[in-house]
Amino acid sequence: MKQNPRILISNDDGIDAPGLAMLTDIARKLSNDVWVVAPGGNQSGAGHRFTLGTEMALTQHGERRFSVDGTPADCVVIGCTHVLKDHLPDIVLSGINHGQNMGDIIHCSGTAAAAREGALQGALGIALSQAIDYENQLDISWECVLVHGADLLEKLIANAGGRDTYYNINFPVCSAKEVSGVEIVPHQRFERSAFKHYPSKNAGKFFVSIPETPTPMDPGHDFHVLSMENAITITPLTLVQSDMDDISRLQGKIALAGA
Repeated sequence: MKQNPRILISNDDGIDAPGLAMLTDIARKLSNDVWVVAPGGNQSGAGHRFTLGTEMALTQHGERRFSVDGTPADCVVIGCTHVLKDHLPDIVLSGINHGQNMGDIIHCSGTAAAAREGALQGALGIALSQAIDYENQLDISWECVLVHGADLLEKLIANAGGRDTYYNINFPVCSAKEVSGVEIVPHQRFERSAFKHYPSKNAGKFFVSIPETPTPMDPGHDFHVLSMENAITITPLTLVQSDMDDISRLQGKIALAGA
């Protein structure tokens, strides 16, 4: 890891979220050059949306601490191209999210999007989430993060891959002593989207939500390893989304008539 790297932190739960404060404390164990640019309010599920065509404001909350009335992706852009434009961040950390971000859910995750935009801006992007027990509605416990977070980040930063890779970390619902280890795993690809229509108690109203944990969970993938094995999961993700195998497969098969 670079000596005293410049770290930019964002999230999707907002500037006042406890997970953001914890991630800031963890980052300060790795560097004394830590900056925060986070949404002014909750932006969960915002994905990689940008607030285009609408004016935004940057508000300073103290030394090296700012909020933007926009999305996580907006915040990272403003952090990289305005707040830190004269000395760009080496690392963009996103989180620590209140709830897991795994499987196909990463596509709509604002937490993942901030790390992804960090990577697109040339930094090492890492998203972090603390899982919760949605079915039993247990209060969130940050113990795993507090005990293992700094050491895990230091090792991941030291061993991170190339410029097209960013990382998604999830901490399990268990005590720090019960963590079985760290597993590098692919994300779960479900047969269909986990998001569904969810009826409201108010007549004629409804939500878009995840009513239940999607199944089946494939062994060796993030959902299964986190929930069934109590392991911290790390999923390397790529910025390059082209399906190279399908590009090769389709070559010469599709052409204009008469060509």
